[in-house]
Amino acid sequence: MEFSWISETKEPEKVRLFLKARGVSHRMFSQIKHFGGKIVVEGREVFTNDYVKNGEKITIFMPPERENVELDADFTDPLKVVFEDKNFLIVDKPAFVTTVPGHADRKTTLVNMIKAHLIQEKADSLVPHVVTRLDRDTSGLVLLAKHKFAHALLNDALMEHHDIEKFYVALVSGNFQEDHGMIDEPIGRIEGDFIRRQVRQDGKRSVTEYWVEKRFDNFTQLRIQLHTGRTHQIRVHMAWAGHPLIGDVLYGGAHSKLISRQALHASEMIFFDPFANKNQHFNAGLPDDIQRIIEAENY
Repeated sequence: MEFSWISETKEPEKVRLFLKARGVSHRMFSQIKHFGGKIVVEGREVFTNDYVKNGEKITIFMPPERENVELDADFTDPLKVVFEDKNFLIVDKPAFVTTVPGHADRKTTLVNMIKAHLIQEKADSLVPHVVTRLDRDTSGLVLLAKHKFAHALLNDALMEHHDIEKFYVALVSGNFQEDHGMIDEPIGRIEGDFIRRQVRQDGKRSVTEYWVEKRFDNFTQLRIQLHTGRTHQIRVHMAWAGHPLIGDVLYGGAHSKLISRQALHASEMIFFDPFANKNQHFNAGLPDDIQRIIEAENY
């Protein structure tokens, strides 16, 4: 895999400094040197202490990433791809699919499905790098980097341009009084429970912003933005506020015949793309089960 730039420096600049300013880390230099990569300026291979001049094209050739042969490819269901280029992949994850392999599931997770997708498109790298995750029962947008350089650059870009903006649609029980609000309450584990979380003063700061989109007789449709990324954050904050998600029995949500999970969907994502040098904005339509509740105006 190769990446190129045209030098616009007035004075000659050392190759290492030029590339470092463009996100090539010390670890990447080491990988290029020891695992078959190379750096080329105007067709000639160079070292990091050599110089690149104004107007010259400099290219790095990254060594291939080692495939995890123990990771099975799942060809059962096709991915719902929202966006894809040579650097990033955004998919609309269905509910009941775990994002990454774990003890409970090592063969049918989203990462297994993505490996199958990459094989089918004959991708240069079969190693997806997960940037954002969702709970198993939450549907919606998930962002992945298709190679380690994209992952590293995205992490640097996020530090400089703040976080990824993630928005959700949630159906919660009861009627929210305020049209807009902010929940800033710390979240931590429930003692003796490996799964559930709760608002507790010794937890980590957690910030959830919400807007009322529509009020129904016995539930409210919210647009939610996460300003922090704690496990089960929306579910815990909504339960703490007295409005648990419909179907979220783990946190006291009401049972519904129309949905067999929590009514939560990652509907919108904005992130800074360091290759395109701009914000990328994506949306995912509502899944059928959430749409059914909205159309029925009852759960």
